[in-house]
Amino acid sequence: MSKGPAINADLGRPETPDETAARKAASSKAYRSSQTVRNLVAALVVTLAVVVVIIALVPRGEPVAAKPIDVAAIAADVESSMGSPAIVPETDDFWRVNAAELQSGAPVVWEVTLAPAAQDERGFIKLTQAFDADASWAPQRLNGVAPTDTVRIGGREWDVYRPGAAGAEANVTYALGTQAGDDYVLLYGSRSADSTAELAESLIPQIRTVSEAR
Repeated sequence: MSKGPAINADLGRPETPDETAARKAASSKAYRSSQTVRNLVAALVVTLAVVVVIIALVPRGEPVAAKPIDVAAIAADVESSMGSPAIVPETDDFWRVNAAELQSGAPVVWEVTLAPAAQDERGFIKLTQAFDADASWAPQRLNGVAPTDTVRIGGREWDVYRPGAAGAEANVTYALGTQAGDDYVLLYGSRSADSTAELAESLIPQIRTVSEAR
């Protein structure tokens, strides 16, 4: 005796041909979908493995230290060009030189940017020597600020500038300037008055040399 069509438990009756076809199609679609997910997961695992290998192969070490700026050599070229001594700050364990250049213009300016070498120290001072210039040049560097006072450092009179809000954008809070023969020397930046004065005093012998030469 032959068996009749199987009863579908969900339907309570045999499936029609259309229902059977629909069920098989849905099952096939679900299978393909699960395979796609598996393939994506496998591809992601492979990609992560490649990234890990690349990272492992990249050489690591200490950052390359910036090449020291030879201020003396640059200053020698400046002296040759200008026919006049160029002031060179003495860098010790405290100061490092971030930049040194001769800037064209009226007047021509020799500029050295100094910053503390220690990580826990902040601020900077720019040493500028304006050739064939006087105190009237300084406001060009200080956003129009004129000297407010004078102070005696190393036996010389120095103009005192306190840019205040006018120097905020350039982070300039204090400046000292003095005439050195035909040149004007200006120290300005964000260091304290005492720190700027200490640098000024260290430059006195060279300022005297410039004064005598010009």
